[in-house]
Amino acid sequence: MTFENILKRMLDRVPNKYDKRQGGVIWNALAPAAAELVQAYIYLDFVASKLNVENLEGEELETYIYQRAGIERKQATKAIRKGIFSRADGSFFNVDIGSRFTGGDLYFTVIEKIADGEFKLECEEPGEAGNEYVGALIPVDYIDGLANAQLTDILIPGYNAESDSSLLTRYYGKIRTPPISGNKHHYIQWAKEITGVGDARVVPLWNGSGTVKVVIIASNKQPASNDLVQAVKEHIEEERPIGANVTVVSAVAKTIDISLTIVKDDAFTLEQVKENITNNIRKYFEEVAFKQELISYARIGKAVLETEGVLDYSELIINGVRENIMLDYEETPMLGEVMVSE
Repeated sequence: MTFENILKRMLDRVPNKYDKRQGGVIWNALAPAAAELVQAYIYLDFVASKLNVENLEGEELETYIYQRAGIERKQATKAIRKGIFSRADGSFFNVDIGSRFTGGDLYFTVIEKIADGEFKLECEEPGEAGNEYVGALIPVDYIDGLANAQLTDILIPGYNAESDSSLLTRYYGKIRTPPISGNKHHYIQWAKEITGVGDARVVPLWNGSGTVKVVIIASNKQPASNDLVQAVKEHIEEERPIGANVTVVSAVAKTIDISLTIVKDDAFTLEQVKENITNNIRKYFEEVAFKQELISYARIGKAVLETEGVLDYSELIINGVRENIMLDYEETPMLGEVMVSE
C-alpha cells in the first residue's frame, strides 16, 4: 500500500473526462488523503506485528505473557554481603543496624548482626552489581570509634531482573510442555519461578517410589547457592502434590581447563585476545548448560575463531585431551584456566 498505488486507485475512480494530471485540482485534492492512508496502513502493519509475541519486549511482553499464561517477570534482588568492622587496635566494633556505607559506586545498609564485628549488609541497588565490589567501606555518617570496615563475602547473591528472552522461554515452556498435576514439567516451572534460578532438571523416582530430585543452576548457569536451593525447596513444598518427597540440590560444577596457540591480530595485545576468548567460551558454556550433555571440541574452536583479534588457532587442548568433554546429568560447565600462547 504505497502512496503511488493508493493515489492511482483513487484517481481511477474519477471519470477520465476530468483533468487528473499532477498539479491539477483533482490530483492536488486526492494526494494528501493518499498520504494519510499510507500512514494508516503503516500503523496497521505495526499493530498486526504485535500479535506475534516474538515482536514484543519490555512491558508489552510482560502484559502479553501474564494475560495468557499467568507468568510474571522475576524482579531483581539485592545482594546480601558480609561486613567486618574493627577499632584502631584491631578489636571488633559493633555498628548499629541501619548504618549506611559506600563501597565503590554502591551503597550498603547494615541489616543484621552475625557475630561481634561481623554483620550482614544489603546492597541498596538491586541486581548483580551488588556482588562485584570487595574492599573498604566508608560510612555515610561519621561513626565514632570505627577504624576499619571491609566488605567481604557474598552471603546471598543479587540477581538482575529476568530478561525478555528468559521470560519468553518460560512462556514457551509452559504452553508447549504443559505442567499438569505434579508432572516433571511442573517441578521445572516451580523451580524457575524463583528469582536467581537459570534452569532446572528433574530426576523422577531417583530414590524410590514417590521421590523427586530437582537439580538447579543459577541465572549465570553456575552452581546455585545454598540460599537459592533453600528458596526453591520451600517454594516447591508449597506447590507440590501431597505424597511427593522432594529433594532440591545444586548442579555440580564441571571445571573445563583450556589451552591453545593462536595467530593474533597485531592490533590487539595477547591479554586482550585472551579476555575475548574467555568471554566467548563462557557464553558458549551458558548456552549449553542444562541443554546438552557434552562440551563440543568443535564449538570451542568455533568460539575461538569468532573471537575479535584471533586470525587462527592450533593445539587446542580441553582438560588434557583433544575431544568432546561429557557432562553428567547434574553437572554444569565452569570455565577454569585458559592458557593462550602465540
